[in-house]
Amino acid sequence: MTLRTPLRPLARVLEARAKGENPDVIQRENLRLRHEAQRDKLRQRAEGRLVLIALVFLVAFGSVGLRMAALATTEAEEPSVIATSAAIHTTRADITDRRGRVLATNFATNALYAHPHEIVDPRAAAEGLAEIFPEMDAEDLHARFTSERRFLWLRRYLSPEQEQMVHDLGEPGLLFGPREMRLYPNGPIASHILGGAGFGQEAVNAAEVIGIAGIEAMFDEDLRDPARDAPLALSIDLTVQAAVEEVLAGGMMLMNARGAAAVLMDVQTGEIVAMASLPDFDPNARPRPLLEGDPADSPLFNRAVQGVYELGSVFKAFTIAQALELGLVSVDDMIDTRGPLRMAGFSIRDFRSYGASQSVHDVFIHSSNIGTARIAQVIGGERQRAFLEQLGLLEPAPVEIVEATNARPLVPDRWGELSTMTISYGHGVSTSLVQLAGAYATMVNGGTRIAPTLLRQDGPQQGERLISEETSRAMRGLMRAVVTEGTASFGEVEGYSVGGKTGTADLPRPTGGYYEDRNLATFASAFPMHDPRYVLITTLQEPVETSGPEPRRTAGWTAVPVAAEIIRRSAPLMGLRPEIEPLAMDALSSSSR
Repeated sequence: MTLRTPLRPLARVLEARAKGENPDVIQRENLRLRHEAQRDKLRQRAEGRLVLIALVFLVAFGSVGLRMAALATTEAEEPSVIATSAAIHTTRADITDRRGRVLATNFATNALYAHPHEIVDPRAAAEGLAEIFPEMDAEDLHARFTSERRFLWLRRYLSPEQEQMVHDLGEPGLLFGPREMRLYPNGPIASHILGGAGFGQEAVNAAEVIGIAGIEAMFDEDLRDPARDAPLALSIDLTVQAAVEEVLAGGMMLMNARGAAAVLMDVQTGEIVAMASLPDFDPNARPRPLLEGDPADSPLFNRAVQGVYELGSVFKAFTIAQALELGLVSVDDMIDTRGPLRMAGFSIRDFRSYGASQSVHDVFIHSSNIGTARIAQVIGGERQRAFLEQLGLLEPAPVEIVEATNARPLVPDRWGELSTMTISYGHGVSTSLVQLAGAYATMVNGGTRIAPTLLRQDGPQQGERLISEETSRAMRGLMRAVVTEGTASFGEVEGYSVGGKTGTADLPRPTGGYYEDRNLATFASAFPMHDPRYVLITTLQEPVETSGPEPRRTAGWTAVPVAAEIIRRSAPLMGLRPEIEPLAMDALSSSSR
């Protein structure tokens, strides 16, 4: 039971009335006291609330102050973002040449998209965009802008000029999304090495840049690693690469060739200083791959790596080197070169006859198929195949671009005596130019195997020894003689003592057999031969030299002069000064008589 406080003090009122006093005075006094008590109670409640609020603010500001003090006394770190879905990584490391010059980098741009329901004037917007971007159709854009769709991608990236022109249209329904796009500041230079990149996972405000070919694809995960703080340094020299491509393009045009390729490699480190394939492309606007026909017809096709060819007489160097190493012949031994040489219904002939017998020296510099085949018979198929495997010619090249993994050499199903003889002069087995460069480096560098690489190296490779120093020295002498006495006389470059071996291989028909008027002309060269530093492989596909009365297609007339010009242009760029070739000891003895 609740007791209620009376509003009027009845006892006092009755008492005042009995005494003849005014009871209203007592009521007013009682009311005043009640109001004061109520006011005191409300004041106490308000003071309590103020104290509580003050305590809350004190705790909050104290926490902020403590957190700020903690941050001020700790080391700085990258902020992290917690997302409910997988983050889009937009970072990608640069790619540089061996001297640190940028080959590939990122460029901040914007994508263009539209909210059709927000476009004020669809017709004007469509016509304005079609004027800015010629590949867009105004009618198609208008139809899309007036559809029920609420979102449209229009362009994945814009140049600054295009972005400004779109902005000047003043259309609120045309919007920009930030992007990082891959930029190749040197255009087509080294395009087949770099490959190219494109967009992977995309959102309105971000897009992932991923490698789709070449180095970009091979090292995609590494380049996209946010922890990477240094560019990827390649072995190529941008200046040399540009010179090689320029000379190769000129030679391809002069020799009326369908395609061309070149590989320039350090014989000690295996570093590829330049590697070119023509026709080429601009990775900033990478063309679409061919869906039908011959893949080699596409500018995307890398003839130096993807192309596996019967390379012809350049293989004779391996046959001669193996025979010398095994002690089966010496340079001066005479070889029966009477022809044609018949084997299993197949005839082996020479381009021209140099007599019934020739020395091993002459077999090499005159490029005798018959003489080389007879030497291969002595070696035998089993030992021949093992040696070519050791040279890396029967397995995909280990060079660091994705295209190399699928470029498998073509070898005969049955490596019989006939295959042994034809492979000795470069027919019956198909391999790539970059593999040939590695094998020739072994021939001239003292005899140790070299693996081609596109990454900058700190020093020479310590490869397996395949031939002796003596055999390597003999091969250098034979290769030098090919230029001074044999089929590569146009390969001489004053001051650089060039040596090498020519090869002219007929191209196979898809239906079987070989074309009579279509070939692959190759010059495998090295310089300077008294102390080899570099190997250069130069190839022209279907060349025709037309300065004489009859068309000439052999490597001596086509690939060799192009290679000589490449050496003349690139050697000084690599720091090689022209010098007088030292005379051999026997030459000094004869001259002193």
